[in-house]
Amino acid sequence: MWQDIQIFGFRALWSPYYLLFIVLLAVLYFWLFVRRNDDKKANRRQITLFYTGIALLYVIKGSPIDLLSHIMFTSHMIQMALYYLLFPILMIRGIPAWFWRKVFNIPGLSSVLRLLTKPLISLLVFNGLFSFYHIPVIFDFAKANDVAHTSISLTILLAAFLMWWPIYTPLKEMDTMQPLLKIGYICANGILITPACALIIFATDSLYATYGAGGSWVQALSLCVPGDVLTGLSGLSINGPEMFSPLGIVEDQQLGGIVMKITQEIIFGSILAKIFFPWFRSGADKVDPLPSNHHTGQI
Repeated sequence: MWQDIQIFGFRALWSPYYLLFIVLLAVLYFWLFVRRNDDKKANRRQITLFYTGIALLYVIKGSPIDLLSHIMFTSHMIQMALYYLLFPILMIRGIPAWFWRKVFNIPGLSSVLRLLTKPLISLLVFNGLFSFYHIPVIFDFAKANDVAHTSISLTILLAAFLMWWPIYTPLKEMDTMQPLLKIGYICANGILITPACALIIFATDSLYATYGAGGSWVQALSLCVPGDVLTGLSGLSINGPEMFSPLGIVEDQQLGGIVMKITQEIIFGSILAKIFFPWFRSGADKVDPLPSNHHTGQI
């Protein structure tokens, strides 16, 4: 497969302009949070998390995974899982609290953010947007239009940040959920995302025109393949994404749903363990010890 997708060229495979954007983010973070010598300087853990996050962002949106996401539904689902379920956590934890406090204190925006980060609202907004995005007519429309694709992707990403905020907020005054409620919150996320995955996994027909042979597939490729490259490939007998995939369209679709669900379970399971075990141990430490046997004197 790797040799086959080489025909789309270096720009489509490695997105050099997106790499430049990532480098600019790295420099901006260094300038704002690393080079300073006051109490606002990012600590080593925050620096590691942020730079891990933007490296992951390039892998997700700038490496060949992005090109493959327009060829194989499985790659698309891997991209979605990492982009929405892991990347926001690294950003929230990697940026110092003082910056987030400034964001949440912006006049006009403050009340909106505090409303949207309420656990029930953020839970429903993210999972609702994610599920609606994978309705075939919406999905195919987004993949056929650059503006729509970018707008929808960024909207869901913002919703993902809002969804993770109640769990990972660095602002102590907003960290109001007890560990047991956080556990329930993560479990609810897993439940709400399941119907969309199940519909994809158990579908017996191809749901998305984007991954079938024809114009829709070519339109989707135009989101990451330069127009001159696509024009140059028009004379080749490229009749659909199946020639670049070892799987049939339906099998690829089903595998994509399974991969999304498994990846989500791994990420959510890891977070649950990090919340549950410290909470469980802290509860065990508070249990009164068994009373010692004292011999009482007899009259």
